[in-house]
Amino acid sequence: MRLHETKPVKTTCPYCGVGCGVMAKPDGLGNAVILGDVTHPANYGRLCVKGAALGETIDLEGRLLHPEIGGARVGWDAALAELAAGFRRIAAEHGPEAIAFYLSGQLLTEDYYVANKLAKGFIGTPHVDTNSRLCMASSVAGHKRAFGADVVPQCYEDLDVADLIVLAGSNAAWCHPILYQRIQKARERSARVVNIDPRATATTEGSDLQLSIAPGSDIALWNGLLVWLADHGALDAEFIEAHTNGFETALAEARAQSGDVSAATGLDAAEIERFYRWWAETPRVVSCYSQGVNQSAQGTDKVNAILNCHLATGRIGKTGCGPLSLTGQPNAMGGREVGGMANMLAAHMDFSEAERSRVRRFWNAPNLVAGPGLKAVQMFEAIQRGQIKALWVMGTNPAVSLPDADGARAALTKLELFVISENVASTDTAALAHIRLPAAAWGEKDGTVTNSERRISRQRAFLPLPGEARPDWRILAEAAAHLGWGGDFAYAGPADIFREHAALSGFENDGQRAFDISARECMTKAECEQMRPFQWPHPRGGAPTRRLFADGRFFTPDGKAQFVAAGGAGLAAAVSADWPLVLNTGRIRDQWHTMTRTGKSARLSQHIAEPFVEIHPEDAARFGLAGGGLAEVKTAYGAVALRVVLAEGQRPGSLFAPMHWSAENSGAARVCALVQPLTDPVSGQPESKATPAHIRPLAASHWGYCLSREMLRPDGCAYWSASRVAGGFLTGFALEAPEEGLAAWARGLAGQGDLAEFEDAGLGIFRAARLDDGRLIAAIHVAPEPAEPPGEWLTSLLSKQRLTPEDRRAILAGRPASGAVNREGGIVCVCFQVRAARIAAAIAQGADSAEAVGLVLRAGTNCGSCVPEIKRMLKDTPQTFRAAAE
Repeated sequence: MRLHETKPVKTTCPYCGVGCGVMAKPDGLGNAVILGDVTHPANYGRLCVKGAALGETIDLEGRLLHPEIGGARVGWDAALAELAAGFRRIAAEHGPEAIAFYLSGQLLTEDYYVANKLAKGFIGTPHVDTNSRLCMASSVAGHKRAFGADVVPQCYEDLDVADLIVLAGSNAAWCHPILYQRIQKARERSARVVNIDPRATATTEGSDLQLSIAPGSDIALWNGLLVWLADHGALDAEFIEAHTNGFETALAEARAQSGDVSAATGLDAAEIERFYRWWAETPRVVSCYSQGVNQSAQGTDKVNAILNCHLATGRIGKTGCGPLSLTGQPNAMGGREVGGMANMLAAHMDFSEAERSRVRRFWNAPNLVAGPGLKAVQMFEAIQRGQIKALWVMGTNPAVSLPDADGARAALTKLELFVISENVASTDTAALAHIRLPAAAWGEKDGTVTNSERRISRQRAFLPLPGEARPDWRILAEAAAHLGWGGDFAYAGPADIFREHAALSGFENDGQRAFDISARECMTKAECEQMRPFQWPHPRGGAPTRRLFADGRFFTPDGKAQFVAAGGAGLAAAVSADWPLVLNTGRIRDQWHTMTRTGKSARLSQHIAEPFVEIHPEDAARFGLAGGGLAEVKTAYGAVALRVVLAEGQRPGSLFAPMHWSAENSGAARVCALVQPLTDPVSGQPESKATPAHIRPLAASHWGYCLSREMLRPDGCAYWSASRVAGGFLTGFALEAPEEGLAAWARGLAGQGDLAEFEDAGLGIFRAARLDDGRLIAAIHVAPEPAEPPGEWLTSLLSKQRLTPEDRRAILAGRPASGAVNREGGIVCVCFQVRAARIAAAIAQGADSAEAVGLVLRAGTNCGSCVPEIKRMLKDTPQTFRAAAE
């Protein structure tokens, strides 16, 4: 029994950057009841389906619980002694810059702080970067160029009062669903929503204008807006004169770059005019942008093109208007606050001699680095070259998530010393590590995180540390002790680290540094424990700041914002005859990153269970693809096998594939292996949205699925992927007829034991059930055509202690014992387990809105993530749904 707290504990969700407050109450059995915290200002009690399912992901299945060297269990002292000896040897032979750290937005701020202090101040390596480089670096660079600091000026409350909300490169309905529901509330009171995205997505359903721009044309659209504002007398000349520099240069560049905006973006001129006019005529405009803007080889210029429009109209730092960057990870901002990126020191300080001196003196650091280190993509290239010999990865899975992931995985094999701190025993990355250190997971960790509106919240432990797992900050502090610096890292707990972090933020800070939480440096341990969410800056003697730049002063030497000439347009790597399509990668609604957490929840696999590629029907016909079939997607960097999904909302000439699947749960679906390692020259953020690609049908003679209690990884398949179901796993596969014969191959997959089977060799059909004392262990179905995923009638058999003769016959017949065909359709509302057919029936019976469907079925009334899908269903005719329901 893993019982720690028995009362509800206030903590913070570990998924996206919205930073929702959570109430967690352990059930004493290793799980917990999860509710939204109604007092937290980020979500006021609402949770998306991922957050609501957190209690299903905290058991100890698959956990790394003990230190290991070379796969063998060792004690902590032995593991850290080995780590320290390796670091000392490599530093002596090759210099400290041969050592690198790769961190994660999943870490708490205190973990990040200690890692950065140890690496940059004591070991003396500048090569400390984070997977936040993959999602937020361009936004950071754009803010620093325009505002003089890495700050998000606005707050979520601005969404509540804005009259126009522009979403740029943000499928918020799926990726930031709680903020999306807030936006929909604004829309209910007449606010307009514009969605700028090459794809028509779930977010489109809640928008008043969808602008399906050509990939890479964002700068042309926003530069065009700046020109339009200037030409139509919609500028704030007084604000520009008093509070900015560089306007004329930026406007001249915009005129030179924008040209024919319609031709550059592929948008209808009337749509562009409508967007520009709405923007000009609406004083309260909030522009929300996310990965579609940031993950680009021109991402920083895209950010500055957006900021230019807000500066030119004075729409910044005011209620209901301004730019709002939607952060991808729960603590990407907290990691930046403590310098957890290669191009910054702690407390938002850079590498000027004055700031280096300040940090050196504060830390009493013997080996403070002289300048920036290598950013994520360049770091792994340096590992491949042999320049970096040792790497410590904490809480992330770069062998899956980095661009050119095959190259990243190959680079990891060249390290002389590869250390990971991780709570998952088996990942694509962990499999390659020399030393594996068991880290605390969400629910066991204690510290702080910072969300997209600069709000610092507590993440509190409500479960005990399992096995020999330790918090990351403690692992780092003990490693420092083994390296000879124990006295400088003698923290009793995370409160000590937070106080030091707060003190550094105010150290010799005369108001020129934006990040300042020095009002918190003298908090007691009890005050740290009870700390409520607050926004920074919160300087000593002042109050927390909700909205920055209200006074028109920025964090530049002269206090004025800087317009930036945003040049460049189009794709950084153009399509060609060999690579005729553009591959866009991203996320789906119910999964997170590489599924090491969300993949443990059966209900989070119900909405979308397989890796897929989305393609427009015209392109599918052009390349000979059929919906539901399989395709090989290939780029110059790799190839994957994915299920084909036809989508009218997909822009012709483009593909979309989610990045969640790994070698742990699929045969060939590591989508980031396809992504070009091309980066923005300013931010170092990789281009994840536009890699030239090719697609072709993937041949298979036999298709099928296997339901099993344990994860299966079938050999010899052109395609396979596994998803969690209640009590086990469901694995879909496709293959060419194996040499040993179909039945022999399938028997091998089903495993040894009591096997009931049916075979029609002439038709190429094989079905079998493997039993153990009457209990279903595995069921397999193979046929010469794609098989419908089995309904709940089959997966529910895993819960039975003993199958009936009727159950066995049903498995061998491939249909439920009643003979009924499963017509329920897929799960739409995961929160309340509502399938498509029930929603269809409700619509056919008169439910004419998402709200009406919710009243009948509760679908869409919890997290709201499924509301866009319900709205799409409502657009079809009742007759269509009546036929589907029948």
